[in-house]
Amino acid sequence: MAHRRLPTGAALKVIMRFALLAGALAATLVASVSAAADSTVLTYHGALDRSGRYVMPGLTYERARGLRPDLTFNAAYRGEVYAQPLLWRDPKTGAGVLIVATEEDEVYAFDETTGAQIWMRTLGEPIADFRSAGFRCGDIWPLGVTGTPVIDKARATLYLDAMVMRDNHPRHEVYAVSLADGSVESGWPVDVATALDGSFDPMTQNQRGALALFGGRVFIPYSGLAGDCGVYYGRVIGFSTAEPGKVVSFSTRARAGGIWAQGGVTGDGKSLFAATGNTAYTKEWGDGEAVLRFGPDLARPVAERDYFAPSNWKDLDDHDLDLGGAAPIPLDVPSARGVRKLILAIGKDGNAYLLDRDNLGGVGGELASAHVTPMRAIASPAVWSAGDGVFVALEVDGANCPPDPSGKGLLVLKISADPAPAISTAWCNKVVSYGGAPIVTTTDGRSNPIVFGLGAHGDNRLYAYRGDTGELLAPPQPLRGTTKFQTLIAADGRLFVTGGGKVYAFTF
Repeated sequence: MAHRRLPTGAALKVIMRFALLAGALAATLVASVSAAADSTVLTYHGALDRSGRYVMPGLTYERARGLRPDLTFNAAYRGEVYAQPLLWRDPKTGAGVLIVATEEDEVYAFDETTGAQIWMRTLGEPIADFRSAGFRCGDIWPLGVTGTPVIDKARATLYLDAMVMRDNHPRHEVYAVSLADGSVESGWPVDVATALDGSFDPMTQNQRGALALFGGRVFIPYSGLAGDCGVYYGRVIGFSTAEPGKVVSFSTRARAGGIWAQGGVTGDGKSLFAATGNTAYTKEWGDGEAVLRFGPDLARPVAERDYFAPSNWKDLDDHDLDLGGAAPIPLDVPSARGVRKLILAIGKDGNAYLLDRDNLGGVGGELASAHVTPMRAIASPAVWSAGDGVFVALEVDGANCPPDPSGKGLLVLKISADPAPAISTAWCNKVVSYGGAPIVTTTDGRSNPIVFGLGAHGDNRLYAYRGDTGELLAPPQPLRGTTKFQTLIAADGRLFVTGGGKVYAFTF
């Protein structure tokens, strides 16, 4: 009987390293596929990590060349939409229901297949314009629901923040809406200022970022009004889903420092993360220009492992170059030693930072940084894994495409962990004119990555690119009336996006 020689020394180390890498990649793949098998979109960009990654089993590169409008779908709403649509599945019938919330303070439920309206709920009177309401600045009027709501699947409930005119005064109210019929659930809405004993001023605080569910609470980020008028603070408020009115909260120590990013609060299943913007009238760092880690109680991060700010935070403050233009994205980057747990943060100054997710590092504590675009980057990125790295697609004002770095476009970064964390440019183009937030689809969690870019508030077109090369796969599809920062979703073999009073559906 022949005997095999057992590997020893360096050979054994190599085998172990490859085994760890294979296991990590397999775990990531299983998690991605299992999350997508549900065929629902319950939160912004599909998950709390805000990756914008969707599994579409039949959507190969070749099939994507047949991108076209689904003319059998017809759904209409009133007003403008900044929030991403959501997709819920009725547990009794299995039918898909599209949820759209508008700046008119109206929530719509549409049949996913036909677009027929199932129900509509008016929450209150939106703020018609900033002058009549007494605001000193702002750029969204009417002002109603802006941040993307979140769905609690177990409760079949939609949570959202609405700016409403109540008793001739602007108020932020947090609603729990039954997905069965659109009714407001008992104990809701909760007036934010009342819940915080008057320490919250709805005349200066606005709500733009996506809501998040974590640990039995719905977490809502707040910033200011465009123009930075009045006294506001970067805030995160957590409302108990079981006991309306019972809240936990965080506020930046320094004035301003808003949490502006459309991705809002992100998470990795263990912690929540938020990025703040520029603070004002402070010589000492006061939680601005930062990535902050929170537990469910929203206790202030005090240890260096729980916060990060660039060493030039004061200069960013002085020039309105918020680190918080985009939400911090948790990344699991494959490494020969397993998986490297990182955070990617991107500022309006075009600088990107990689942080250790277990130790954010305090002021100046980044693992790596790179100047990835000569101009601002503020739309939410899309993230996928392939080969030995993680890829991040974002729409930027300056695509940084040699030899001409000017112009708006789509930029794809590669994040690698070996031999050390690093950021490089995989590919870029300048086709997209202005931008919403891109998403990415794969057939199985890794294969056939397709990046869908959205020329929101610009040329109003939908683009499809090969994720590995940047090749344009299909003629750009026309839209109408998309708002800036708009985000599309992918589910059940179709894409959905709002614009100009209608929900567009695209098929292949």
